[in-house]
Amino acid sequence: MARLSGVARKGAELEPEGVWVLADPRAGTAAQALGIAERMGVPFRTVPLEWSALAAVPLPWPSLAGLSAAARAAIGPPWPRLVISAGRRAAPVSRWLRRRGARTVHCMRPGPGARDFDLLVIGRHDNPPAAANVLPILGATHRISPAVLAAARGEWPVLGELPRPRVAILLGGAVRSEGMDPAEVLGIIDRVLPHAGSVLATTSRRTGEAAGEALEAALAGVPGLLHRWGAAGPNPYAGILGFADSVVVTADSVSMLSEALATGAGVFVAGAAQGAPRHRALVAALEAAGQIVPLDRFPEAPPRVPLDESGRVAAAVRARFLAG
Repeated sequence: MARLSGVARKGAELEPEGVWVLADPRAGTAAQALGIAERMGVPFRTVPLEWSALAAVPLPWPSLAGLSAAARAAIGPPWPRLVISAGRRAAPVSRWLRRRGARTVHCMRPGPGARDFDLLVIGRHDNPPAAANVLPILGATHRISPAVLAAARGEWPVLGELPRPRVAILLGGAVRSEGMDPAEVLGIIDRVLPHAGSVLATTSRRTGEAAGEALEAALAGVPGLLHRWGAAGPNPYAGILGFADSVVVTADSVSMLSEALATGAGVFVAGAAQGAPRHRALVAALEAAGQIVPLDRFPEAPPRVPLDESGRVAAAVRARFLAG
């Protein structure tokens, strides 16, 4: 969502002291690494990753074997000073670059070779080990920064004209299913509508057509905006977050929960009891930190300040690896 003004243009030579971001094909995973780099205030090169069949194997050694031939061909000297990556599949690539002198920052559990990273950024919900190279965070890093929210408010002023309170609804969906149950969507709407001046809603890739159609029908005639995943035109997601007075998020999405917490709005979580153990652990960690409230308490939420883990990690990376 953020414009990558610091990214080296295609074909431009990257200086040896530069920063590389290994971008997983999955947008949510890539956003964890990009979100750190964008906050560091230095130029960086985005290196798109494309996987071979071997990427499914948890390679225990530094290697480019998990990359497609085209992706391997794009990696060459001059080598970076710092590499930022995310996700298990990118970990062997990062370790391979470390053998060529790069310092390595990796988001999420890397699988084999955890000691072979200079810094691991791991969510507290994943129960990270206490180690000198581990930086625990709440949720996940992402690309929704204060600057991105401010820019989105300028890009979507029409959302600021909607009646208050403006309630954002961010719908995910189980990772391995046929989409959300439409009845769950209607339960969220029934809870929200009596307390909303307007509704700003968005579905995601995992929400599914049936749930999206149920949401659209339930919001017919309600002031606000509905963005269906895959719809043509600009994506108003950052604008929705920028203008929301309250945000309702389904518990299955680590990314959307973390992004919602970048705002100063009250954040309410739906469907936590039905989530996978990892998602239940995330909800418990955020609730213990006073950052989220169960949906059944909507619209009452204690005051909170925006959570800026991406900025905190970026500052730590600069201080450890780019100072001097």
